[in-house]
Amino acid sequence: MSGVRRLGARWRRRRPLRTRLAVAASAAVALVAVGVCAAAFFVIRYELLHQLDLSLTQSATRVIQENRGEGPQTVAGECRYLSAPACAQIVPADPAADPDAAYLLPVATPVREVAAGERAPYYSNVSRFGQPLRMLTTPFGDGRALQVALRADPVEKGVRQAAVLLAAVGGAGVLLAGLLGYAVSRTGLAPVARLTSTAERIAATRDPRHRIALPPGPPGRQDEVTRLAASFNTMLGELEQSVSSQRRLVADASHELRTPLTALRTNAELLARGDRLTPAQRERASGALGRGIREVTGLVNDLIELARDEEPLPLLEDVRIAEVVEHAVAVARTHWPQTPFLLEVGAGAAEAVRPGVPARLARLLTNLLDNAAKFSPPGTPVEVALSAYGSGGTGAGGPGSGTGLELTVRDHGPGIPAEDLPYVFDRFYRAEAARALPGSGLGLAMARQIARAHGAELTAGAAPGGGALFTLTFGAQGPPGGSHSA
Repeated sequence: MSGVRRLGARWRRRRPLRTRLAVAASAAVALVAVGVCAAAFFVIRYELLHQLDLSLTQSATRVIQENRGEGPQTVAGECRYLSAPACAQIVPADPAADPDAAYLLPVATPVREVAAGERAPYYSNVSRFGQPLRMLTTPFGDGRALQVALRADPVEKGVRQAAVLLAAVGGAGVLLAGLLGYAVSRTGLAPVARLTSTAERIAATRDPRHRIALPPGPPGRQDEVTRLAASFNTMLGELEQSVSSQRRLVADASHELRTPLTALRTNAELLARGDRLTPAQRERASGALGRGIREVTGLVNDLIELARDEEPLPLLEDVRIAEVVEHAVAVARTHWPQTPFLLEVGAGAAEAVRPGVPARLARLLTNLLDNAAKFSPPGTPVEVALSAYGSGGTGAGGPGSGTGLELTVRDHGPGIPAEDLPYVFDRFYRAEAARALPGSGLGLAMARQIARAHGAELTAGAAPGGGALFTLTFGAQGPPGGSHSA
């Protein structure tokens, strides 16, 4: 049995899905067709025999009524002909009471038992005159039994004809089942075939712009295969967007690296001929080389940080957001001494904690504060406010875990033009007014990535009275354990 199973499993593995589906559908329909034909055969056979048995019962009733009180004898013996009445004979329980003439029908021990009342009436099949007979043995009364027989060959012929006809119908049903199975597999798997063809074309051309044609109709009434094709199209769209984003990132990174690398090579070549330079020239070249190295190092580190989006989740800890904000503001004050940083921590926000990585949250806030300070005129403040909203209370995450947190960073610079707002968080995007300022255009993109990894949302907008306003919103719950890298 296990060998048969292994053969079946090996056959299934070596056959395509269309063949397996066609065989399965054909086998199911063929099994139903054969089952129906077999059931019909047994029903027809039963009805034909039942009709013959009813005729025997009627003949026995008539003989009993017409021959009451008669002794053992052969009552009628013309059943050898199809149109003749049934053969009938009266048999006693005691063989000594048999008549001198031989009986027409066979008399066996069960017949004597029926005559003696020791056995119930029964039907049997016998053969006489070279023809099959159907015989009924029933009590006649006073220790006698009545045997009645009719020819059974018409019934047997009808049963054979029904068997041949139903076999032909069953064979046609099996053939039709095979055709229907093939049609069902071909039609049902047509979207899968298109999906496979599209996937193979994408694998060959590496072009994710291909799509699978979907049948018209509302999305709620599509079948499973159509929904699979629609999901595959959605996946292709995401893949195309990812590939485009990757290509754009590589192109932007190469563009951003070209200028500092060129400057590094120029300064390195200049320093290689240091004997021709004055001490002041060598000092300027060395300083420019150091600044270029720091710029390239920062750009490469930013790219590495952005590429960590798919890393596994590191070990999280409960972080008091207010402390991280205070630390980031203190660092920003040392980096931007000409820019005042005003910090306000609202009631309920000082003790609020969220699960996260302190270094990553500090990097997020540093990027926001550096961006605000870069665009603020000297002497104008950068306003930082941390506030709590929601129901409040103490939860499993510590004080304030049941509330939401909102951090705003507002500067008094030129603000963000409306046409630039949708792109401020894109990698390497820099507005016209910012292209003359230092930076790589990765700070805000990194800030949004870190925010989303911590279950927060970072948005940008115009501040009332001028300037830019960045809002970092933490929900009432921390990020799930299986989220992106923090």
